[in-house]
Amino acid sequence: MRFVLKKILTLAVTVLAISFIVFLAFSVIPGDPALMLLGGESDPAKVEALRQKMGLNDPVIVQYERWLAAFLRGDMGTSYKYSMPVTRLLADKVPITLALSAEAFLLMVVLSIPLGIYSAKHEGSAADRFLVVCNQVVMAIPPFFSGILITYLFGMLLHLFTPGGYVSFREDLGAFFAYLFFPALAIAIPKIAMAVKLLRSSVLTESKKDYVRTAYSRGNSTNSVLYGHVLKNALLPAVTFFGMAIADMIAGSIIIEQVFGIPGLGKTLLTSIGNRDYPVIEAIIVLIAVIVVASNVLVDILYQVLDPRIEID
Repeated sequence: MRFVLKKILTLAVTVLAISFIVFLAFSVIPGDPALMLLGGESDPAKVEALRQKMGLNDPVIVQYERWLAAFLRGDMGTSYKYSMPVTRLLADKVPITLALSAEAFLLMVVLSIPLGIYSAKHEGSAADRFLVVCNQVVMAIPPFFSGILITYLFGMLLHLFTPGGYVSFREDLGAFFAYLFFPALAIAIPKIAMAVKLLRSSVLTESKKDYVRTAYSRGNSTNSVLYGHVLKNALLPAVTFFGMAIADMIAGSIIIEQVFGIPGLGKTLLTSIGNRDYPVIEAIIVLIAVIVVASNVLVDILYQVLDPRIEID
């Protein structure tokens, strides 16, 4: 329980620090939100009055305290561009990005574990050498380029999906997840290659330890030793990798949303940066930080549950 409380406190402090840094960064970036709202040719007196109304003349720390108090109440401010609450603006965006990241994560886990085990079990075979070469090539391909290749191959040549034919989860949940499959695959592919390499190495390392030789000396079969003894210990490094990969999944989602025309947080973030819509940008970055940090905390907790002998500092 003490370990869990410590991790939750770490989460809170980390997110608080990130939110302050983000708020401070946008407070010093050139550009006047009041001037953007009223237009470049506006009366300076009106601009100054709006700045006063928006609290932009207050010290940065006062503005941050006000923003943080409102954020904790669920009020993320008002979009400069759309003149609507940021909470309402992002209400349909967050589920899309989370669903895309979750589908990519699921693909990574489902595909990498059996491939990693198979590669280690058949070490030195033609299939193993093929997987090793493929891993090296795939790890060098960034997600956005994978997205372009997938769009061309599966969308334009094989017509397995319609590029740009996004379907909202409110209209058809099945079609929504079906469309996300190929973007999720583009995000997952490099991580699958890394996880396969890691798991293969971990299984081979565990297979050379004394307890494995003891298990074989007792007459256990290869599969019995592999799945009953080796795999449990070999999966521990993979669990850590999967947790660390969550941040990359979210970052990959932001990029891939542009390639596949998905109206999630990533597309909204880039549009808001172009419009200097600071309340929206701040809210999205803090939300992403919360998701990433919370995921890493959960992985740390899970890691210790799987092996209580390990103390994560």
